[in-house]
Amino acid sequence: MQITNISEAKAQLSALIEKVMAGEEMIIGKAGKPVARIIKYENNRQSRQPGALKGKIKIADDFDVLPDDIAEAFGLVDK
Repeated sequence: MQITNISEAKAQLSALIEKVMAGEEMIIGKAGKPVARIIKYENNRQSRQPGALKGKIKIADDFDVLPDDIAEAFGLVDK
């Protein structure tokens, strides 16, 4: 794992990216302290399935009914 400072990283970003693509991890430091780690991006997400939660979610019958006190606060109900 190579450690480089911000100035060197800015000057050699393309070279750092090439090393990361080859599997190396890079650490960028500021004032001698590590602040960032650059690693190769891997897309491990599974594709989303439409309808995967069908039948598992229940919406209450009164879901869209505004409670009286809140409706009154918005001026939607006569006092």
